[in-house]
Amino acid sequence: MNVFGDLLAGFGTVLTVEYLLYAAIGVTLGTFVGVLPGIGPALTIALLLPVTFSLDDPIGTFIMFAGIYYGAMYGGSTTSILLNTPGESSSVATAIEGYQMARRGRAKAALATAAIGSFVAGTISTLLLSLFAQPVAKLATTFRAADYFALALLAMVAVTALVGRSLVRGMMSLIFGLFLGLVGIDGLTGQARFTFGTMELLEGIDIVVVIVGLFAIGETLHVASRMRSLPEHVTPLEPGSSGRGWLSRDDLRRSWAPWLRGTAVGFPFGALPSGGADVPTFLSYTYEKHRSKNRAQFGKGAIEGVAGPEAANNAAFSGVLVPLLTLGIPTSATAAVMLAAFQIFNLQPGPQLFDRSPELVWALIASLYVGNVLLLALNLPLIRVWVKVLQIPRPILYAGILVFATLGVYAATGSVNQVFIAYGVGVIGFGMRHFDFPIAPVILGLILGPMMELQFRRALVLSDGDLTVFVSRPLTAILLALVVVALLVPYLPRIVARLRGRPAVAERLTFAEDD
Repeated sequence: MNVFGDLLAGFGTVLTVEYLLYAAIGVTLGTFVGVLPGIGPALTIALLLPVTFSLDDPIGTFIMFAGIYYGAMYGGSTTSILLNTPGESSSVATAIEGYQMARRGRAKAALATAAIGSFVAGTISTLLLSLFAQPVAKLATTFRAADYFALALLAMVAVTALVGRSLVRGMMSLIFGLFLGLVGIDGLTGQARFTFGTMELLEGIDIVVVIVGLFAIGETLHVASRMRSLPEHVTPLEPGSSGRGWLSRDDLRRSWAPWLRGTAVGFPFGALPSGGADVPTFLSYTYEKHRSKNRAQFGKGAIEGVAGPEAANNAAFSGVLVPLLTLGIPTSATAAVMLAAFQIFNLQPGPQLFDRSPELVWALIASLYVGNVLLLALNLPLIRVWVKVLQIPRPILYAGILVFATLGVYAATGSVNQVFIAYGVGVIGFGMRHFDFPIAPVILGLILGPMMELQFRRALVLSDGDLTVFVSRPLTAILLALVVVALLVPYLPRIVARLRGRPAVAERLTFAEDD
């Protein structure tokens, strides 16, 4: 009952004109940027991160960011269906069937099942978040320094090992992020590290500068470099302006079960250390394809292939918030960007957040329910507006993003040198994308690296330098064992093939790209 009381208090905070406006701005901005080809929620929040320096209300800011995340994921489905260009990798499964439905003149049905599936999955998964977040936070209060070190190591290694096509490239990205996190004054000894005699680096490299550089600048350069290869033709909607009647009874009959199954898959996967929406969306698509009575329609525009993955996509977001809010551990690139936003307000997500800032936590959770309703109420009637957004000339669009990113960094730091650093990081990010280096490990290394180092040294101080402290507690030992498992999982097909005496599989198992 305490959970529901806290949730009601959260609704009491959110259901005011000011915070409803924040939520509406968030879902609208998220959808607007999400429909742009090749742009996902991480880039959207990265662009707006400098704006938070001028805001003094963390509750309104995080309500807006949550709306941006939801809106950007829905916007990605619009781009996938109408343009066959997923805004992020989690929308690839939607593009497979959604674009074929649009080509057959059923774009409205595809968009409607994506919107309603997002609403259903978002509502159910937010309810699960409401129920599980506080118990997990209470469990986390028993964590010691060695446990936090092992957990941070697991999150970094799992994401690094399971995204991208190369473990070596993933580790190189992680090491780059760890290096960036070490720049500045050592918190324990007061010694300057990797500042190269530059006074401006004594405070370290600003997280906002790195995030805007990697996502806003680097990602925009990457997308712009592929501009000629991106499809220009937007599949038209069927005649008629009303949003009613977009789904027939047969469409609803074929969609409701995939919505529920997608939700059941998406939420737990989002909460895993290698969390995100990529794995559950493809699992949902594969399962729906194998069990469907209309299997022959898959690849030609099966509505189940849109309903299931879109539900899994949105359910994964609430799952990602579980480790972020309760442990302070981001399990995806977008979650890492949101963690940086917490740090801007001098807030540290984790078990103490529920005790120190309960109004913020429960207002954020309550805003997810409100954001879901706003998305459903706004997006279907405004779908023709989003189609117009897709027709913005690409050169103007990407030039505008670069200008906005530049102004954002300068406004946040007041330093031209920081702008140059952002562009330097952006060029590195562009090169990483071009040569298939994952971006998420860089952000996780930058944010989790200092925390992991601090907990490691704290554990050694408390144990008088005894390294067995990392294996003496069952929880710490289990987490470190899972680190080894995460490194081995991508090579399971090869291991199984050799054990069965079959030819070794050439490619490693890849769970996701970046999200």
